[in-house]
Amino acid sequence: MKIQKARELQGDEIGLKIDEIQAQLFKLRIQQSIGQETNPMKVRSLRKDIARLKTVRAEQAQKE
Repeated sequence: MKIQKARELQGDEIGLKIDEIQAQLFKLRIQQSIGQETNPMKVRSLRKDIARLKTVRAEQAQKE
């Protein structure tokens, strides 16, 4: 997710998106633990998306 796309989201939408991505990340970690092949770059990308969304949420909270 690009930062511009994240900035277009509103407060509640950001929270929902973070929850959705964390669920995906959890599923990928479970797959890794049971030995299924997963793309390690996908995990890294999801973690970065979460960080971007949290940054945008903090920026919006600071403006209020």
